[in-house]
Amino acid sequence: MTSTVTTAADMIADTASPVLSAAEQEELIRTHMPLVGHLVRDMLSRIPNHIHRDDLTSAGLHALVTATRGWDPARGVPFHRFAATRIRGGLLDELRSLDWATRSVRSKARNTDVTRQQLTTTLGRTPTPEELAQALGTTTSELHQTDTDVQRATVLSLQGFTTSSADDLVTEPTPGPEEMLLRREQIGYLHHAIGSLPERLQTVVNEYFLHERPMAEIAADLGVTESRVSQLRAEALSLLRDGLNTHLSPELAPIPENPDSITARRRATYYANIANNTSMRSRLAMTNANGHTAIGRGVKPAAPAA
Repeated sequence: MTSTVTTAADMIADTASPVLSAAEQEELIRTHMPLVGHLVRDMLSRIPNHIHRDDLTSAGLHALVTATRGWDPARGVPFHRFAATRIRGGLLDELRSLDWATRSVRSKARNTDVTRQQLTTTLGRTPTPEELAQALGTTTSELHQTDTDVQRATVLSLQGFTTSSADDLVTEPTPGPEEMLLRREQIGYLHHAIGSLPERLQTVVNEYFLHERPMAEIAADLGVTESRVSQLRAEALSLLRDGLNTHLSPELAPIPENPDSITARRRATYYANIANNTSMRSRLAMTNANGHTAIGRGVKPAAPAA
């Protein structure tokens, strides 16, 4: 605690023409440190589990120091309200720095996903990287790089069930009971959807996203090429998205052009397996009251619901 305040005092000493004296600013920092802890805890309850408390606390303390330098009592705004706004802004800036996928990467990813779906419908199977690259007018190496960038960022989605930017990760006010219940059910559906995947696809999702293993290692374990693992990953994500939409947002669920095709029947079986392997109780059991994942990082096949 002392080292933190000393650092803050050093920063105050560099301030040009502050309204408050250095001693007054340091006293405000000491008094309002619990405010930083409160705001950090509140934010941690609504963001993915992999984001560390220490990173947010450091950003919050820095924002608190900045607030003491910019606060003018004559304006009539209470310091705790002024500081809370600055601290929340600092925490959001920290989250933005952790958002790995840029807008251009996400745009490319959306175009790739749409094209992959179109080719899957046309070919009746998952397209090869060469076919996908040709349809997009790019090379397989550029396609692989874009895919890798966005899939690393998708770790946020699998851990926290959101693909939003940092600005959307934290919302005000705090989610109410109904919103939290819906969020927990979404996360539960996600875990059951992963557990209902075919064994090889489930392995790829667990190892690549949840265990963050390199694709080369996964390929070696499965006895296939990295290109094949990339295909399996794309197929798994497609199934997960469509499976979740089928149960959570039916209006977004795909309508197969040929329901009797092998691909359509396999997908229908997968959607049915999710329904058979989940219940309200089992879905909520995946998280605690704050929406944090309550099970291990690996996802095991779900047992049939009673």
